[in-house]
Amino acid sequence: MGADVLTPPPEVDTSLDLDRLKLADQGREDNDCTPEEALAAARLHYVVSNSTSRELHEEAAKSLPGGNTRSLLHNAPFPVAIKRGTGYSLVSEDGHTYTDLVGELTAGLFGHSNPLIHSALKAAPDDVGLSLGATTRLESQHARLMCDRFGLDRVRSTNSGTEANLHAIQAARRFTGKRKVVVFAGGYHGTVFCFASGAPASNNVDLEDWVVAEFNSVSDARAKIEGTDGVAAVLVEGMQGAGPCIVGTDDFLQAVQASARKAGAVFILDEVMTSRLAPGGLQSLVGLKPDLTSFGKYLGGGITFGAFGGRLDIMAVYDPRVANSLAHSGTFNNNTLGMSAGYIGLSQIYTPEVAVAFNKVGDDLRSKLQEAAVGTKMTVTGRGSVLGIHFLKDGRKELLSVKQRQDDVQLKELFWFEMLVDGFWITRRGSIALVMDTPQSELDRFVSCVGRFLKRHEKFVKI
Repeated sequence: MGADVLTPPPEVDTSLDLDRLKLADQGREDNDCTPEEALAAARLHYVVSNSTSRELHEEAAKSLPGGNTRSLLHNAPFPVAIKRGTGYSLVSEDGHTYTDLVGELTAGLFGHSNPLIHSALKAAPDDVGLSLGATTRLESQHARLMCDRFGLDRVRSTNSGTEANLHAIQAARRFTGKRKVVVFAGGYHGTVFCFASGAPASNNVDLEDWVVAEFNSVSDARAKIEGTDGVAAVLVEGMQGAGPCIVGTDDFLQAVQASARKAGAVFILDEVMTSRLAPGGLQSLVGLKPDLTSFGKYLGGGITFGAFGGRLDIMAVYDPRVANSLAHSGTFNNNTLGMSAGYIGLSQIYTPEVAVAFNKVGDDLRSKLQEAAVGTKMTVTGRGSVLGIHFLKDGRKELLSVKQRQDDVQLKELFWFEMLVDGFWITRRGSIALVMDTPQSELDRFVSCVGRFLKRHEKFVKI
C-alpha cells in the first residue's frame, strides 16, 4: 500500500534523559497545550523511549536506502523495530509490548503463532521439500478450495497481490484485444498500480493506458467506462484499502459491473484485502459476479501469496495446452510453504462460520469507535474486520472518496504516537486489520484509550 506523505518533523535531540521523559509525559496530560506542543511532547516521548530502534535504523541506513525496504514501514523520525510477535501481540527491540492492530495490512489474519499454521510450515519441508521445480498436489488442493470458496472456474497463484493484478490485466488485454484500463482515484492495486492522488503514480507501469474515474460516482464511472474507446478492463476495489478503508456503495459497485459488461470490458474486482470480509469475499455481500478476481494477503497463511481467477474462457489465455497462450512465470508461484499454510488456513481455521463471526467483531468495534467519535474530527470507516481511523478537518462522518478526505495531519500523527504509548500497534495512516484471537478485553481497552485521547485533546479535536 502506498505510503502516507507527512511533513518531516523537526530534529529532536535523542540523548536519553529520564527528566525529559517525565516532561514528555507531562505534555501528554497537559490539557492546556496547543496541538504543536502536544505533538512535540509525543515525539519527544517516542524518541526517548525507543533508543534501540533508533540505533538499528541508523545501522540499517548504511545498507538500505533510508534504512528501509518497504516504504510504508518507515515512520519519522525513525521506525520502531519489532523483535518478535506471539499470538496477537508484538514486542519491540526496546522491550515495549503492543497489541497488533496492523495485522500486516490484512495478511496477518492468523496472528503470529497459530499452532495449525506453524505445524503446516514445519511439515512442508520435511514431508514435501522446498523449491521442487515441479507441480505438486499442494497447489491443486489449494486451488480447488479457492475455486469452491469464491466461485471461480479457474485460478492461478502468484507471489503477491501486485502480480495477481498484473496478470489479470494482461489476461483481459489478450481476451479483448484492447489496452486501456479504467481504475478509480484513491485506488491501490499493488506497488506499480497506485492512483492515490487521482492520477497514475510516477512509478506505475503503462502510464498511457490508465483512465481514472471518481470512486463512488456512478455518473463518472459510467462516462469513463462506456465513453472511452479501447477499454480492456475495469479494475476496482470494493473497499479502497489505502483510503484507508473507503467503502464502495452497493449501487456504485453494481453500476461499475454493469457498465463494464456494456462496454465489453473485463470486470476485475480487487479482493486482495477484502476477501476476508465474508465466506465468499466482499463480492458475496454485494451480489457481484466479477469476470476476474484478484487475491492475496492471508490466503497464503502468512507466506507471500497472490492469486487471480474467474471465468473459464478468460483464464484459458494462460492454458499452456493452447497454442499462443500467454506465459505466466514465477519461481515461487506454487511454493510448498504458502500452498500448505494457505490451505490449512482456509480449510481448518478461517472457515465460513468463523469468517462471519469474526467480521461481526469488527463491525461491533467500528460501531463503538464511531460512538466515541461523535462531535469530533475522528471518523471511522471500513467493513467487517478491516477499518480505518481518520481525523478530518471538516468532521464529516461519511467518506466516499479520497477527494473528500481533508486530513488534520497533526492530529492523525499525534494519535499514532499516543496509541503506541497505550500499547497499540497501528499504521500511521490509521489502517486497522484485526488479528484472530485478539481478546475482546483488548478491543474494549482500545475503545477506552481512543475515548481518553479524544477527551484529553478535546480542545482541538471537537468540531
